[in-house]
Amino acid sequence: NSRRKGHLDLYQKASGGAGTEEILLEDNFEKYPFSWSPDGRFILYRSSGGPTGIDLFVLPLAGDRKPIPFMNTPFAETVGHFSPDGRWIAYQSDESGKSEVYVAPFPGPGGKWQVSTGGGNWPRWRRDGAEIFYLAIDNKLMAAAVNGKGANFEVGAVKPLFEAPRPGAFRYHYA
Repeated sequence: NSRRKGHLDLYQKASGGAGTEEILLEDNFEKYPFSWSPDGRFILYRSSGGPTGIDLFVLPLAGDRKPIPFMNTPFAETVGHFSPDGRWIAYQSDESGKSEVYVAPFPGPGGKWQVSTGGGNWPRWRRDGAEIFYLAIDNKLMAAAVNGKGANFEVGAVKPLFEAPRPGAFRYHYA
């Protein structure tokens, strides 16, 4: 994203630096990209400033490139991350009164499953999709065993791994 025109818009450029950059999405809202779908067809981003505040949208990279609301509620949904198979999105929301980690199917419809208890931020999938990592309120990096192979999502044991450094604004501090 870049604030070249007064608000954060989404751009794309080859990682090698060759060629020109391309504007992906330009509107009057602040946009923070968080995840690219494993098949390369979608970008998951947070948009703020709309009628419901902070929400998650999916931007198709083909066709009309019209943003699709993913989580668009009166609560603040942010920091979304596609699962390795592209069937699920882990994200954080304050709908319970504090930030917690949830998972919902992509592209939907369907329910959602709460992964964290006692607060959680910055969810990220393990490469094989068998765990979701997140930062607890006390800055411990947590690992939640998950199973998303069927139609329903299952959350298993959650365990702390170690204390992590405090993350900065809109950046992951672990991979």
